[in-house]
Amino acid sequence: MEAIILAGGLGTRLRAVVPDLPKPMAPIHGRPFLEHQMNYWIAQGVTRFILSVGYKRELIEAHFGAAYRQCPVVYAREDEPLGTGGGLLLGLAEAQTESVLVLNGDTFFEVMLETMHAQHIARHAQVTVALRRVPHNDRYGEVVLNAQSAIEAFSAKPLGSEGIINGGVYMMQRDALRGLGWKPGDKVALEQDLFPVLLDRKLKMFGMECTGAFIDIGVPEDYQRAASILPN
Repeated sequence: MEAIILAGGLGTRLRAVVPDLPKPMAPIHGRPFLEHQMNYWIAQGVTRFILSVGYKRELIEAHFGAAYRQCPVVYAREDEPLGTGGGLLLGLAEAQTESVLVLNGDTFFEVMLETMHAQHIARHAQVTVALRRVPHNDRYGEVVLNAQSAIEAFSAKPLGSEGIINGGVYMMQRDALRGLGWKPGDKVALEQDLFPVLLDRKLKMFGMECTGAFIDIGVPEDYQRAASILPN
């Protein structure tokens, strides 16, 4: 299994506490957040990483080089900010396997990779999204499912109450985004642009609700909480 990590964002909301680093390199217990993330997924069976990088990418590349813990690391490089979807298109161009794990570079979510992959294959899905139920959703859009766990919509508006959110972990077929009119190098958002088109075209998108530890370090208060969730 190989993983694409979307690590090219500007991280503007986190700069008040991490001013000189790209967000995925923010230190937690003295190690970059990206190391914690990659360690978890290596333990789950990932053997190759594609890092989709942009802002201050030289710091990420200098740290990880061509391999991390004997896993090859390759880089999909943005010359200008392309958004999450744009970063994904670049990463998919470097993919070698038919099913690819896709990860947000600022999110840690405990998901059982073997279970996710098995459900993805059994449902003949193009995209499977790991979902997290949160008691008070004031930051994220709601994911709407039908009775068979097929995704019907991604709502942009937080509910302010209990809800199911996108956890930033995806299983995706390498060719899922082909034929949609976008190509590597285009600027595009994942949830706002690409996913709605997939739904409109009736491609198979399923959700899998997971209950493992979850943290998004995109804002200072949650970055501070990460030390209590990630291993020391």
